[in-house]
This record gives sequence, structure tokens and C-alpha cells, in this order.
Amino acid sequence: MDNAPLILLAAGGTGGHLFPAEALGVELIKRGLRVRLVTDARALRYSGLFSKDMIDVVPSETMRGRSPLQLARTGLTLAAGTAMAVRLMRRLKPVAVVGFGGYPTLPPLMAARLLGIPGIVHDANAVLGRANRFLSRHVNAIATSLPGVLDRDPSLAAKATTVGTPMRPAILAAATTAYVAPETTGPFRLLVVGGSQGARVMSDIVPGAIERLEPALWNRLVLTQQVRQEDMARVRAVYDRVRITYELAPFFTDLPARLASNHLVVSRSGAGTVAELAAIGRPSILVPLPGAIDQDQFANAGVLAQVGGALRIAQADFTPDRLASEISALAGEPSRLAAMAQAARGAGRLDAAERLADLVVKTAGIDTGHSGQAVSAG
Repeated sequence: MDNAPLILLAAGGTGGHLFPAEALGVELIKRGLRVRLVTDARALRYSGLFSKDMIDVVPSETMRGRSPLQLARTGLTLAAGTAMAVRLMRRLKPVAVVGFGGYPTLPPLMAARLLGIPGIVHDANAVLGRANRFLSRHVNAIATSLPGVLDRDPSLAAKATTVGTPMRPAILAAATTAYVAPETTGPFRLLVVGGSQGARVMSDIVPGAIERLEPALWNRLVLTQQVRQEDMARVRAVYDRVRITYELAPFFTDLPARLASNHLVVSRSGAGTVAELAAIGRPSILVPLPGAIDQDQFANAGVLAQVGGALRIAQADFTPDRLASEISALAGEPSRLAAMAQAARGAGRLDAAERLADLVVKTAGIDTGHSGQAVSAG
């Protein structure tokens, strides 16, 4: 393996970027290639495929404002990161760099462009993210999770391939669990997650919705909810008062298995979450993060809502009364939940990692045709 071609994977330090990178890494290693991760310091807490000796941290900065001082600070940080990435790539000699979005992908992919190393970006959203939108004109290939993302830009569409969102092994394992609709008098398992930017609204709205349910549904309910530590006491107080069965935690390390074991999911609609709900095939109520420049979460939720796999509720309409009404209706209609699960599963792609690996191998000019050993064709 020491002589095998190296692919650098560049990703922001959040799960939405790291998990697809991990899935691709697993597939590339299966094909006899080496991989390393270039990212920001947040990813050092990550405990998946990439051990610390496989991670290179390069400085980057998110565009947080448009004042001259902020723009200058961002520009200087990204320039320093690019210079560091150039030195890193001269040492490591990768045959391709694959970016998964977020501003930490800018320095390594710009360095790849400067050094003539093939670059690929993957975007999991229904709307191209800002970092990937900038990079899209500087890379050799663009991989999208959904069709039609670049239809309005023919010059970019010409180098785009729809592959889906690569799924990490834990999601692929969860996807083997068939959906079993709840009995009308049996346990009703509800999972509420919000991600780092969404857990507060869930703590504000979901407890009030649970209070508004009929007592008969309280007796059936088995609730699992992601709750920030600072919100824990007030959320727990409500659930203790109505005497439901519940589990609260700031983070779930086994989220794929929990997605598979619940009857209904209430969540934000980040690209990774939507792709995982589709891959596993679970009905959901999706609440897009408001205020995003590109309204990407609204578009992501629309992918499942349009096929009947999810209900999309704008945050302005996400009230305790509305949520209680939707939960009550779904809990009383197992056949509707089963139909939503089937519709969501129909929108999922489990072979996205293989599709993306094919694109990477092709773009990098890697020959994998003899003895199973990958070698650079260049």
C-alpha cells in the first residue's frame, strides 16, 4: 500500500462533510488506494475512518461578513492555508484531491489547481454550497448528490456527474433493517434530532407539542431527543410531568441505528440527514434551517417531500400545535407511515460511494485493471 496512489480528501470538520468523505475513503481503500484527510481542527474529534495520523490540518476561514477588515482577514487566512497546502502536496504527491464542501476545502483544492493535480468536488445539497460554487470553475469534475443541480449553468453541467451521497458503513448497515409500521395500540417510537444548529428550536417546540398530545398517545410514546446541555433541565421537566418514556442526550454516537429503529423522525434537513433518511427509508418531519443564503435546507427537504417521504414545515409554521397535530395524525395511520418510508427509500442511493470512486479513479487517470493493484496511469 505504501506505493499505491494517494487521494487527498478535503472536507469541513462537520459530519455533513466528513461522513461522505469517510464513505469514499472506505471504498478507495478497498480498491487498493491510499487516502488522507485535509481539514480543519474540528475534525480531530472525529472518530471514524481517519485516525489522527491520517489527518492534515490546514488553516481556513469561513466568510463571516463583508466588511473590509473581515474580508482581508479571511483572505489572508485562506492564502496562508493555500501556501501550506502547496507544501503538503509537494511532499505527499497525491494523484487527485476530492473536496466535500465547507471553506476548509478551499486551500487544498486551490493548491491542487496551482500544482496541476486533478481536483473533484462533491456537493450533497440540492443547491451548490458557496465554497463548492467558487471551486466548481477550478476543478476537473463536479459530483452532485441530486440531478439537475447545475442545469442553469451549462458550462458547469458539462463536467457534472450525479452520484448520490456516499454513505458511511453504519448507514449501509442500518439500511438493511426493514421499516415496520407501529401498531395502533403499540409503542410509537419518535426520534428528534437537530444537529449543531438546530437542537435549540427542537427544545423550544417539541416539549409543548408532546404536552398537547392525547394521554393515550403519551402511554404509547417512546421519545428519543437530541437536547443541548443548557436546555436539558427544562425539557426533562416537561416530559417528567406528562410521564412519557424518553431518552435525552446532547449527541448520539449510534445515530444510524437509532434512525433505523424509530417510526418517525423530526429533524432539520441538512444534506447528510436527508440522504441518510432516504438511504434507510424512514418517514420524517423536516424543519429547514431558516435564514440560509441559498435556502439549501428548504430545497433538501423538498426532495423527500415531493416524493411523499417527508412533511416539510417551515420554521415559522413549526409550532407546538402544528407539530402535535402532525404527530397525532401519523401515529394513528400506520399505513401512511409505511408509505412514507417506502417513498423515502425510493429516493435513496446506496451505491453512491462506488459511483464517486469510479469518477475519482477516472479523473485521476488511475489504472485498476491488473492484479487489483491501483497504479497511476500518469
